[in-house]
Amino acid sequence: MNVSDSERISTTLAGRGYEMTNDEAQADVVILNTCSVREKAEQKLYSRVGRIRHADRPKPIVGVMGCVAQLEGETLFSKIEGLDFVVGTQAVGRVADAIARTLSTDEAVVDLGSREVNYDWTVAENQRHSPYIAFLPIIEGCNKFCTYCIVPFARGRERSRSASEIVRQVLELRRNGVREVHLIGQNVNSYKPESESGLEQFEGKSAFSRLLRAVAATGIERVKFATSFPRDFNDDIVDVIESHDNVCNWVHLPVQSGSSRILAAMKRGHTIEKYLKKIDRIKSSTKDISLTTDIIVGFPGETEDDFQATIKMVEYCGFDSAYIFKYSPRPGTPAFEMADDVSPEEKTRRFIELENTQKRIQSNNLQRYLNKVLKVLVERPSTRTDGGLTGHSTCQKLVNFVGTTDMIGEIVDVRVTQIKTNSLFGVPV
Repeated sequence: MNVSDSERISTTLAGRGYEMTNDEAQADVVILNTCSVREKAEQKLYSRVGRIRHADRPKPIVGVMGCVAQLEGETLFSKIEGLDFVVGTQAVGRVADAIARTLSTDEAVVDLGSREVNYDWTVAENQRHSPYIAFLPIIEGCNKFCTYCIVPFARGRERSRSASEIVRQVLELRRNGVREVHLIGQNVNSYKPESESGLEQFEGKSAFSRLLRAVAATGIERVKFATSFPRDFNDDIVDVIESHDNVCNWVHLPVQSGSSRILAAMKRGHTIEKYLKKIDRIKSSTKDISLTTDIIVGFPGETEDDFQATIKMVEYCGFDSAYIFKYSPRPGTPAFEMADDVSPEEKTRRFIELENTQKRIQSNNLQRYLNKVLKVLVERPSTRTDGGLTGHSTCQKLVNFVGTTDMIGEIVDVRVTQIKTNSLFGVPV
């Protein structure tokens, strides 16, 4: 979501006459896009601004946007010396205005207002992170209010974009040479537009599954989506993956814990038994669906039995990869008021044990790709090998191989010949 926001801000600024530079020392304006899911990200912001301000160079205008900006607002000016403007998560369309106000006044500029009704969600072709892959927001915000999570406070309540506008954008992206589109949101399964105009002809149990079918019908070569929420993830989504070749065989389904007691304390809205039923449906698919997840260790009140339930769950699910985090208290969340009673040392021990378990499972899972042919969207040269190229498969595996530069941007059949820790290596067929 933050990459997508940054792309649209770059588009806006370029349209107002600004030129992007990869050399920070040459920049007249530096904008930091922030995340507040974990405390470490906020601390990195403070040190980052300090380095910019104390560099031996003319001092640029410095702005902060994103979740930290939305949550902290004008208090950031007292926390960060030399900050010029703060722009919230829904005010990203007005960053150019914030810069203009900064240039015309000595006062600190803050904009935490709502998104414009006519906000332009498009990204200029030369401002995307990739010419071949596009991140397309379909919903923003979250209504779940999990006890540990600051996102609903930073991103606000769920707001779904119209299906017709999303499909129109996908068609435009396809015409402009994009091969793969990622439908993104804090919880894509909650997608529910005010009107389902454009989705009437598509069957499905939810507006999201109907939207998936509508996007698949555009003929774009690849469709991926993230992030899903277990409570809202239904079997019909797997049906869509099975029935459309261009809907990719990858599901990211954050579980957070293997203990139903901890899940209840997290206010996740599902038990581990219900989660495993969804996993069983994914695993029984006619397609080999890659499964990834998020897990928190050391949540308040997590006992060794709770943690071992998480280990057991990970063994059962056999995730292809997992993002594992040590619990980080976030001010303003209900969990912040809970006793953070798992020591830092114990959090680290549990993190390492779970990480080692996942690494073993991940290594075993990758073996199933040996000698198989995967369709790889070649994204860029690889720095690890002479003549090397790298890209992702439909199942979101990173694949490296030696090829020619004219393959970049193409979907290439690659036979896997070697399994590495976090990636695959192969030869083009």
